[in-house]
Amino acid sequence: MKAFVINKYSKKEGLQFANVAIPEVKEHDVLVEVHASGLNLLDSKIKSGEFKLILPYKLPLILGHDVAGVITKVGKNVTKYKVGDAVYARVADFRIGTLAEFIAVDEKDVALKPKNISIEEAASIPLVALTAWQALVETAKLQKGQKVFIQAGSGGVGTIAIQLAKHLGATVATTASEKSFEMLKNLGADVLIDYKTQDFENILKEYDLVLNSQDATTLEKSLRIVKPGGKVISISGPPTADFAKAIGAPWFVKIILSLLSSGIRKKAAKLGVNYSFLFMKADGAQLSQITSLIESGAIKPVLDKTFPFEQTNDALAYVESGRAKGKVVVRVK
Repeated sequence: MKAFVINKYSKKEGLQFANVAIPEVKEHDVLVEVHASGLNLLDSKIKSGEFKLILPYKLPLILGHDVAGVITKVGKNVTKYKVGDAVYARVADFRIGTLAEFIAVDEKDVALKPKNISIEEAASIPLVALTAWQALVETAKLQKGQKVFIQAGSGGVGTIAIQLAKHLGATVATTASEKSFEMLKNLGADVLIDYKTQDFENILKEYDLVLNSQDATTLEKSLRIVKPGGKVISISGPPTADFAKAIGAPWFVKIILSLLSSGIRKKAAKLGVNYSFLFMKADGAQLSQITSLIESGAIKPVLDKTFPFEQTNDALAYVESGRAKGKVVVRVK
């Protein structure tokens, strides 16, 4: 099958187009013919080697975390799915490789594709929607009437997190450039801050939760707008020793991450704020709940651009440019 691979970690080098073997289907796996693959900044960070400490992949490596397609084969112990089912998934770490014609996925990481959206829209959803779900529902347990600040509202995670927070009954503030304001208002944002001309720290006070996806300076400022007892959940780091423990990392990684995050944890503790790092995980059951929200109209995919498979390098460059509003998808089939 055809796939896009990396043979070494590199910021500058593109992905290589290669012929590789179709993956082996284990007893709990489904083999998915990939129709579309969603791209994420995570793909770029893995390509550059930024995550090699916490995700030590073997090279060569096929990139890609998001898939939408059709099941062509099932493992002997698969009970939930059958050949011909249209499905989507964020595949598990160490099993990535959706920038290919086929991928084998554990059935527990898969959900049926929402019936009311296209295959490309479905491919745009899993990683960002699971990130939003695991931050707002699973970790923060966001309640009706609470106030949440979601940074970078027009990005992939932002567009879904705003809709989910609104569905949960929260007041939502976000940052973006002014040209995205109308789109974000339509998604449910209540407070819109132009990051080019305004400082959110002067506008937001006594928030219950921040979903941080930006740099260290923005993270520090975020601590100061949260009320005591509130939470700051960061998806851009720094990772903590708790995270290292959760992924079963070696002892020395726990020590490194503890040191990396000690400054921000101390500042958070001083303000009575709970800081945590979230690296989302594959979860088909949660994705099925997200499917229900999509089919009810509570969440709509926001798709910026679709690229043909052979233009995958251009698609990844567009993701890295930071200009995308919502998600970028590669059409494989």
